[in-house]
Amino acid sequence: MTETIEKIEVTGAGLTASRLIWNRFRAASPETLGRLYDLNPRLAGFGTHIPVGTVVLMPIPDTSDDKIVEQITLWS
Repeated sequence: MTETIEKIEVTGAGLTASRLIWNRFRAASPETLGRLYDLNPRLAGFGTHIPVGTVVLMPIPDTSDDKIVEQITLWS
């Protein structure tokens, strides 16, 4: 699986790494959070909130390899 890296500049005060992921994907993802810290090791030094103006490298996973599951209906 490959991934794309997107640069995001923090524009609002009080933003956390988890919230940054939520704002981008509208879903929580522990794997993406771990990868975010791998790509941006300086984030841990900021404490809880990422300072305004910080450019963050956001991993965008390639979902084309995801398995397609057949949907079934249990009730008609």
